[in-house]
Amino acid sequence: MSAAVLFGSFFVLLLLTVPIGYAIGLSSLIAIYFFSDIPLVIIAQKAITGVDSFPLLAIPFFMLAGNLMSGGGIAKRLVNFFDSLVGHLTGGLGMVTIIVCMFFAAISGSAVATVSAVGAFMIPEMVNHGYSKSFSAALTAAAGTIGVIIPPSIPFVIYGVVSGTSITDLFTAGFLPGIMMGAALMVVCYLVSKKNGYGGKDHASSLREIWIAFKDAFWAILSPVIILGGIYSGKFTPTEAAVISVVYSFIVGVFVYKELNIKGAYKAFKDAIVVNGSTTFMVGFSTVFAAFLTMAQIPTMVANLILGITDNKFMILLIINIFLLVVGMFIDNIPATIILSPILLPICIGVGMHPVTFGIMLTMNLAIGFCSPPYGINLFVASSISKVPIEDMTKKILKPLLALLVVLLLITYVPFLTEMFVK
Repeated sequence: MSAAVLFGSFFVLLLLTVPIGYAIGLSSLIAIYFFSDIPLVIIAQKAITGVDSFPLLAIPFFMLAGNLMSGGGIAKRLVNFFDSLVGHLTGGLGMVTIIVCMFFAAISGSAVATVSAVGAFMIPEMVNHGYSKSFSAALTAAAGTIGVIIPPSIPFVIYGVVSGTSITDLFTAGFLPGIMMGAALMVVCYLVSKKNGYGGKDHASSLREIWIAFKDAFWAILSPVIILGGIYSGKFTPTEAAVISVVYSFIVGVFVYKELNIKGAYKAFKDAIVVNGSTTFMVGFSTVFAAFLTMAQIPTMVANLILGITDNKFMILLIINIFLLVVGMFIDNIPATIILSPILLPICIGVGMHPVTFGIMLTMNLAIGFCSPPYGINLFVASSISKVPIEDMTKKILKPLLALLVVLLLITYVPFLTEMFVK
């Protein structure tokens, strides 16, 4: 009964357009007050301890670094460099969008930041070269999902804290799935562009032009090398890497590219503070929600329910994937990760899945939800940038979504793809 009230009140509040952080907190309050003997002080205790974590400090710093890099000219130079390499191919500008999203993912760790930064440059550019506006926006929204898979990844940090899984291992294992997602989207981009006659630039860039673009983008390309190289070499932790990325992006934006001024820096700090405020709020109350689930033995009930349907490993993982895809369409990935990890992780471990593989599978499912109608956040961001109604984008997003789902199934059923880099 308590579980039905908990989830029922949560979804009712969502339907009433109550902000998700408040919906999580209020549904937890209702279930604890009316259907348990747990003292209400547990809400404050769990909310505070949920955010009292050193690894979680990485989140605001990665957000700030992404904002500083977006305003400091790094995204624009990445676009120029990759445009000089593949911009002349069939679907070249679409491929540039995908590749730049992959690189920006290795800087910001945020899907929304990736769509916003790259889409502002590339959607108008693709439209100017004959691409349909709806396809340009849909492709950018799909490519933005890579932002939470290629490290650094904010959801990986959340999952690592909740599950006790090594964040460094998650970062290491996330590279190949992210590259596979990008490659799958480029195949779709090429096929769609060939069918519709979407070309690229009139001519290929000369070696001299490529060299000039590379030199201009050198400091932008070096950013993920420094950040991720330091993590993998053991020189610093992911949290320390986030701080270093802030310092690096500030120096490059102000002193190297000289595009980050006081106004731009103020906006970057303000946006990071606002987003991190709502994120921290969600993390705190999501921890309360998850704690009550554990106390009410909901994970055991869900496990028994799924295992009662089938004991086949492949079917269990398929059911979990479908469930996560549906959740990702409606709920932000941060509270979804905190709430669902304690429920689903034991089931997946029970069928032989490594915690790192589950973390990537979970994050990828929820990321695909970012660009899935009707409420995918990437769709709203791309729609805002391009002024294309989400209804028009829905038809164009289907093929990119299918490509991402193929990669998801490979990650789910071929554990070697994620586990070969785990220590």
